[in-house]
Amino acid sequence: MRRHLLLGLAGALGVVALAGAPARASGALATFVARAGAVTSAELRGLWHPGCPVGPAALRSLELSYVGFDGRVHLGTMIVNVAVVADVEAIFRTLYDERFPIAEMVPESAFGGSDPASMAADNTSGFNCRLAVASGPPSLSEHAYGEAIDVNPVQNPYLEGGVVQPRAGAPYLDRSRVRPGMAVAGGELVEAFARVGWYWGGRWTATPDYQHFSLNGR
Repeated sequence: MRRHLLLGLAGALGVVALAGAPARASGALATFVARAGAVTSAELRGLWHPGCPVGPAALRSLELSYVGFDGRVHLGTMIVNVAVVADVEAIFRTLYDERFPIAEMVPESAFGGSDPASMAADNTSGFNCRLAVASGPPSLSEHAYGEAIDVNPVQNPYLEGGVVQPRAGAPYLDRSRVRPGMAVAGGELVEAFARVGWYWGGRWTATPDYQHFSLNGR
């Protein structure tokens, strides 16, 4: 039984029940949970610093139900811009109803703000005031605005210059063999974001970023 919550000032991971024993996705699902609240200093540790394009007041900590790869209901936490809370709730409600599996969902502060570590853990995440992982002049990622989300990075890796990130995502570069948790054109994940007007990085031909979804397409 696995359900994840960011705990304490140390940002340690713990387990907490939604309501008694977790529901199996094969049966009736528990009521979808979506709760938005102010972010804490622990949740922003390693993710935010003075000079970032948005401040803590413009961010929300969003608790969301999701179905895991174990077929059970979990409660995750994601930090996003207050302006996109309604979008994100709608997206993950759709994914929950469709039983789309998600491996993990905690703020990247649980990984010290390290995006590579978060990706390696197959973690679905939102806000992180960091540079974009791309060639060319340094530029802020859309994650720095809280208006981008990476979903299941192992099943949906990023490919740039022949390098796959995370490394464990290499077996998923073959996008013709669709497996659980993958983002594919016309699939549940891509369509859930498209319904609220978000764009998918998997359509970038030179550097496909299958895990990446953003409000403005960058």
